[in-house]
Amino acid sequence: MRNFYTEDPNLATLLKAYLEPGFFQWAEEELVEYGALCANEIDDRARHTDREGQPKLLKYDKMGNDISFVWKNEGYLKTVKQTYDRGIVGYVHKEIPALGHKGNYIYSFAQGYLLSQSEPGFYCPVTLTMATAYLIDHYADEKLKEKFLPHVLATGDVELYEGATFLTERQGGSDVGANETRAVKEGENYLLTGEKYFASNAGACGVAMVLARIDDQKQGTKGLSLFLVPWKKDDGSNNNLSIRRLKDKLGVKAVPSAEVLLEGSKAYLVGDASKGFSYMAEALNLSRLCNAVASVGIMQRAYLEAKSYAYERGAFKQKLKDFPMIRESLVNMKVKHEVEMSALFSSIALFEKVASGQSSEEEQALNRLLIALVKKETAEQAVHFSHEAIEMHGGNGYIEDFVTPRLLRDAQVLTVWEGTANILGLEVLRLIHKYEVHHLFFARMKRELDNLPENLALEKTKVMKAIDSAHARINQISQMNQSMQTYHSKRMTKWLTNIFESTIALKDAAQYGERKQAISRIFIEHTLQSDPYLLSELALKHYELIVEKTPVSSELQRN
Repeated sequence: MRNFYTEDPNLATLLKAYLEPGFFQWAEEELVEYGALCANEIDDRARHTDREGQPKLLKYDKMGNDISFVWKNEGYLKTVKQTYDRGIVGYVHKEIPALGHKGNYIYSFAQGYLLSQSEPGFYCPVTLTMATAYLIDHYADEKLKEKFLPHVLATGDVELYEGATFLTERQGGSDVGANETRAVKEGENYLLTGEKYFASNAGACGVAMVLARIDDQKQGTKGLSLFLVPWKKDDGSNNNLSIRRLKDKLGVKAVPSAEVLLEGSKAYLVGDASKGFSYMAEALNLSRLCNAVASVGIMQRAYLEAKSYAYERGAFKQKLKDFPMIRESLVNMKVKHEVEMSALFSSIALFEKVASGQSSEEEQALNRLLIALVKKETAEQAVHFSHEAIEMHGGNGYIEDFVTPRLLRDAQVLTVWEGTANILGLEVLRLIHKYEVHHLFFARMKRELDNLPENLALEKTKVMKAIDSAHARINQISQMNQSMQTYHSKRMTKWLTNIFESTIALKDAAQYGERKQAISRIFIEHTLQSDPYLLSELALKHYELIVEKTPVSSELQRN
């Protein structure tokens, strides 16, 4: 029986580094069980949901009343229970009974990574529920927390309220400041009227976090307030929310995405009315990390499928794996994935510190920067890995009997959700203007590189040279007019990403020995290559070490 956890010992290595020993021991036992569930039952259900069991809108009841009910298949509902009951959201905020203390985002994201290898479409509602929990826990008053938070954090103890975040409106898209949804005071609460044009998890959520405008005189994002909107009233009737239609999407078919009308829907103000967009921006950073987790999950599944096929499929009287070009592809995929995973978990650890309120202003700026970098890079790599897996399969990779077409369809949305490459480039540009974050970033990377051993001196020199060059170029761009700065923003984002991941690769090489050293050398040769026509055989030289001699996790050793 397949198991996504035991098939990826690199995940165990990362968890050991970030979890204290007792937590890791408990977490690994849970993840071994969940890894088997994701690779088998949940994967089978994901295939069914994608092909035959997609959510359906039941607009009217038999009497013609608008009920806007979203039907989900039984397998989907079983996945909901099996996933939330394991604390993928709840244990971030509440005590794990077996341990006597809260979990954290590292453990939650490990679960999300395993889930995304079978069903990234279902990880979207989990992401939205995580963002909802974050906003309620951080900014709602005690009365709201008491009423709604236990349900959002449910682990089988009470009824689950999945979450949602309704931002996008037809006239604005990524320009959230153009939103027009109105909030009118009624007693202690508000009534919301407006349209949300791309509302994921609509009809499946118990509560939605919605941006709306109390005062039309305050334009842009500064005029937006944050509201908690229950999908149903206390008596169980619909809270004046209707669904016009479900979106017919290219991929991630499991999550119902809809056009939602709020027609006097009861809503509760969350936090300071003048800080709604600021609150949602914090939740967006969490969602971007979730997006990156889904991306590396797809990358890993694509790699596993490519490797499995290469080891089974014969061509020209050889196994595919025996051809040098196939070996190079597998090495490059494995190298990129492991570095990407390490960079992501490093970013998660910093986010955890910021979310706990124990960070400096410098760390808060770096947190936003690193999240933008890993979100953009992992999303693009998920598409690339899916393509590589299809090509490895040849014509079979294009057939829906295999998982590869779904991986590519699901991966494509990850470059769009939570900010496109253009939006992320603008975020990096804003951080450079507001915090001079590039100076903070390069200083931090140099401190990390200063601690490397002598045997990594050559690679360290390459990264230091890249830092100096990128720093000079970004300073130069900062002096250009606004139009040209935006023109170069994605280019700057790529430079920063390359340097961040190269530094991470070298840190791992210093800590974990020969195999990670080989990975760092291949990664840096590819990423910071000065000669595009370089003839290299590093991938072939280290094939057995990187692809076939992956360290075994502690659970595998016990078994």
